[in-house]
Amino acid sequence: MKRRTVANPLGLAVLASLLEEPMHPYEMARRFVEYGKERDFKYTRSSLYMVVGQLEKAGFIAEQETLRDSARPERTVYAITPTGRLELLDWIRELVAEPASEYPLFGVALSLFMVLSPEEAGDLLRQRLAALTAAAGEIAETVRRARDQDLAWWFLIEEDYRLAKVEAERAFVERLALSVAGDDYRQAWNHHFKGKT
Repeated sequence: MKRRTVANPLGLAVLASLLEEPMHPYEMARRFVEYGKERDFKYTRSSLYMVVGQLEKAGFIAEQETLRDSARPERTVYAITPTGRLELLDWIRELVAEPASEYPLFGVALSLFMVLSPEEAGDLLRQRLAALTAAAGEIAETVRRARDQDLAWWFLIEEDYRLAKVEAERAFVERLALSVAGDDYRQAWNHHFKGKT
């Protein structure tokens, strides 16, 4: 992966928002919520303003105007620059084309899984399975409602991706729970860890 001047994925979302039209950060945040993008990346108001500042400093966005309204605080409207448009397209192409190594916390837990007794591991996996089943149901319902409103599929691809990941993890956790319940795992755990945890 290429080293980015502004590496925070929130910067990518800001650039994509400004590709639609110039706007101020408050409007960006409102649209992120409206479009459900806050599920794709974490941010706060201060982190949004920080990323906007970084993008401006890098020359990817530029102040277009400052709106003054007696009822509201001053708001700066930003627009994407030609350099910002190139950065957006290069970055999104890279993310779509090149798989990246990610380090999810569940993977960390699995790498150290055997410190848990088979009983506790089984209980925790059942809890995770219930949470994953609920999450899959919520995502599927979100997609169903959006499709009922004739929302085009390309506006739902991140939800389809999220659902595919949850369903794949759910299938994995089901298999792992069955393996943990087996005698061979219990015997191996007793041999290596009994009395140590």
